[in-house]
Amino acid sequence: TCEFLESTRSFTYKNYEIIVVDNGSTEDPTERIMAGNYPNVRIVKSPVNLGSAGGNNLGMRHMSPNYDFCFQVNNDAEVTPDLIEKCLEPFYTDPKVGAVCPKIRFHHHPNIIQYAGFNKMNMLTGKTTAVGSLEEDKGQHDTPGYTHSAHGCAMMVSREVIEKVGMMAEKYFVYYDESDWSARIIKAGYKIYYQAKGLVFHKESMSMGKLSPLKVHFMTRNRIYYMRRNASTGEFIVFAGFFGLLT
Repeated sequence: TCEFLESTRSFTYKNYEIIVVDNGSTEDPTERIMAGNYPNVRIVKSPVNLGSAGGNNLGMRHMSPNYDFCFQVNNDAEVTPDLIEKCLEPFYTDPKVGAVCPKIRFHHHPNIIQYAGFNKMNMLTGKTTAVGSLEEDKGQHDTPGYTHSAHGCAMMVSREVIEKVGMMAEKYFVYYDESDWSARIIKAGYKIYYQAKGLVFHKESMSMGKLSPLKVHFMTRNRIYYMRRNASTGEFIVFAGFFGLLT
C-alpha cells in the first residue's frame, strides 16, 4: 500500500483525494501510512473484510461530496505520472463513456501486458479473456477504443454512472464483481473505454499456480451468480448444462 501511495507522488494532475480502505486488516496501518506524509490521503476503516466489492463501495461512500470521478485502483499497483489526465480524456470526448481503464502491465515483468481491454463475455460458458494477456508490449495494443468490460485493478467511473447504475454488487465479495458492474453500466446505455495512453503496473503474478480452495470457491460461485444475473433464460440453460457436465 505504501509503495502504491509513493508512486502517486509523481501525479501531474493535482485535484484529487486518495481514500485508503482498511478492509478488516489484522493490524492498524494508520500510523505507518500517516508517517509517509503522502498527499491528499484519508483512511477509511472497516472492522471486517468486506471483499473487493464491499471495500470499493465503502470507499465510494466516503468520497468528498463534490467529486466528479472515482478511480478505483488496487493497492498492489503502481501508477504513472499522467495516468489521471489520460483516463479523464475519453469522458470529455464521448459523453456516453461511463468507465475507463488504462493499459495494465505486470510490475515484475514491466513489458508484459495483463490487460488491453476485455473480449466479450461468452454467455454460454461464463468466461472471458483479456486482450493482449501475457503478450510482450510492442505497441500492438496502443489504439484506444471501446471494450467489453473494465478491469478491477484500475478503473475510473463517472459520478453519473455511480448515481444512475449504483455501486458494485457486494454479494460477489471478490471476482466477477467488476464484470457484473461493467455489464450493468453497458445495459444502462454507457460505454466502457480502454485508454491505451494510460498505464498502470500491477504486482499480480503472471502465473497463478495452484488455486487456493477459497479462490476456487468464489470463482465458481460467482461465475454462476454472474450468469444468473446477466444471461437470458436460454443462455443460462445452456450454461448450466455446459457447467454441470463439462466444467
